[in-house]
Order: sequence, then C-alpha cells, then structure tokens
Amino acid sequence: MTNLFSAATTPTERRRAFRAGLAGDRIQRLPGAFSPLVARAIADAGFEGVYVSGAVVAADLALPDIGLTTLTEVAGRARQIARATELPVLVDADTGFGEPMSAARTVSELEDAGLAGCHLEDQVNPKRCGHLDGKEVVPTDVMVRRLGAAVSARRDDSFVICARTDAAGTEGIDAAIERAKAYADAGADMIFTEALRTPADFEKFRAAVDIPLLANMTEFGKTELIGAELLEDIGYNAVIYPVTTLRIAMGQVEDALADIAATGTQTGWLDRMQHRSRLYELLRYAEYNVFDQKLFTYRRPPGD
Repeated sequence: MTNLFSAATTPTERRRAFRAGLAGDRIQRLPGAFSPLVARAIADAGFEGVYVSGAVVAADLALPDIGLTTLTEVAGRARQIARATELPVLVDADTGFGEPMSAARTVSELEDAGLAGCHLEDQVNPKRCGHLDGKEVVPTDVMVRRLGAAVSARRDDSFVICARTDAAGTEGIDAAIERAKAYADAGADMIFTEALRTPADFEKFRAAVDIPLLANMTEFGKTELIGAELLEDIGYNAVIYPVTTLRIAMGQVEDALADIAATGTQTGWLDRMQHRSRLYELLRYAEYNVFDQKLFTYRRPPGD
C-alpha cells in the first residue's frame, strides 16, 4: 500500500533521480510549490521536480524577500513539501542564513528534511530579491568559503549543492561567468545565474561553463520568459518557475474576494474552483479509507 504519511522513496533515491535528470538530455522542470498540496498537483501534472522559493516562503508569512525568514522556517516548510511528493525537491537557501558555518548547518538541516538539493547565493547577507535593483554581492573568495563550508557539511554525496550568482546584474555577465567557474571549482554541482535577460545571455553562459546550469523563469522581472524547449536547446539542465503558482493563486483569491464582497455570494466562481472531488483525489481520501475504515469513513457522494 502507498505510504500515506511520507514519500515512499528515500531522500537518497530522490537525490539520485535529480542528479540523473540533470545528467540526461531533457531539461528538468521545477515549478514552485507554496504548500505540500501544490507539490502533489505538480507531480500529477507530470513535472520532473518541485522547487521551494525563499521569496514564496517569505510571502506566505506576509514578509518581503529581504532575508527576514529563518533557517527553521524554510527548512520546516521544505520538509512538509518533500514529505508529500515522490519528486525531488530543490530549496532556496538564500545566503545560507549567515556566515560559512551557518551555511554548513543549513546543508545539514536540509539533508535531514529530505530535500534533494539547495542553492546558496553570493549576495551580501541579508539578501534581497534577485530581480530588484540595489543588490550587493560578496567578494568571490567569501562565496567560495561559503560553498566550501556547505560542501564539507554534506553527508550524502547525492545531495545537490547549487551556487547562485547575482553578479550579472552588478558586475556584468563576464564577471558572473568567472564567479561560476570559481564556484564550480569550490565544489558546486550546478550554477544558477540570476537575472540574465535574453536567450543570448543564456547561450553565452552555457558556452563558458561546463557543469549543469539552472535557469530562473520568474514573472515580472528582468529575464525574458523563455520556453523550456528553447532552454533545453541552449543546453540548460533545469528551469524553475519559483513564484508562478502563488501568483496564480493569489490573483484568483483577490478577484474572488472582491466579487464576493460586491455580490454577497461565491456562486459566480464555482466553475473556477477546484472541485471537492478533485481536492479529495489529491488528498488521497480513498486510500486513507482503505487504511482504516473504522477510523475514517468518508464516502464520495453520488455525482460528486
């Protein structure tokens, strides 16, 4: 029987699957999940992985993405999401929540939480959203120490440590490429270059860096939205859609609340809601019923 309370596969198995996907010919697509239930929907839709965005964890707490969340909060939400899916989960670990020793502890906590990998960035701590102006990056040697500490703390060699650089927007693409090479030498398994603008930028980066590359297709930022097929053709190994599901959900929530406030009823939104029966499918009500009908006696109503 399916394990109802956690993933059936082990964290190491999911990490190895992630690494195998990164080494394969197909780009790994990782939509962001703001909850475990969204992670279930991502898996049902046929994606290769799940992403947990630091900006989304902050937004869900009604906080801006300026380094206010803690390791405990991020690891806790990421653990909940990883528990609910068989897909590998990559999490945004910001700057490692402190100095190199903090980055080492971050990797240890995220391994324990069942994540497939994380990315650490080279912004000054506390950081800010990668698509805002006014970012600052630490010197390359500081980030190399940050990465070195993270790699040294890794107990499972299959756990993926990705290095994010925000230098393209502050120092230019050539400087970001040089940083990426230094980060690869420091032990990073993958490079994430934030806020590249055009396909030509992605092509330039791919031509210069040998290890797997991750693209960020976030909306309303500095990057032209590029389809997964083109990114795959360019040679990128993974793409994240970090805030997409939250933006879709919140857009619908705000529109619906305004309509209900004006009309006094939600009836105009019934055909735009997830139906109760579909929600129950994602929640696996029927499987819980099989597990113990004495404790749980849900029956789907006729026609539901």
